[in-house]
Amino acid sequence: MSDNLLGIPETRLAVDPAAEKLDAGVDPVQVAASYPASSLAWAVLAEDALADGDRDVEAYAYARTGYHRALDSLRKSGWRGQGPVPWSHEPNRGFLRALAALARAARAIGESDEEARCTQFLRDSSAEGARELGL
Repeated sequence: MSDNLLGIPETRLAVDPAAEKLDAGVDPVQVAASYPASSLAWAVLAEDALADGDRDVEAYAYARTGYHRALDSLRKSGWRGQGPVPWSHEPNRGFLRALAALARAARAIGESDEEARCTQFLRDSSAEGARELGL
């Protein structure tokens, strides 16, 4: 049974050229500077900042940037504010990871409403992604 009860088509983002650079081990700061529209690059920066444990505000800023860049990409791909953004389509993972990082960073700075909104948005977009990302 599908989770998409409204029958809204899936959104599938285009391949993110930053992914290849990140996979090759290029510094995420350099990747974000070279590909500022990449939600994946910003998500990686946010995840790294969260992992450091004392850079929560920085993580929030990176994650919010990644989230907003992803919204731009989603809209260009025909997304109308709702519907599935499947984890199984790898180029979508930048958006989903940025959204998860934003939820975590919001929690870290005490922004509970934002955490709840982002967590629900992630689950609504991709239940599989939410599971994979631990939310």
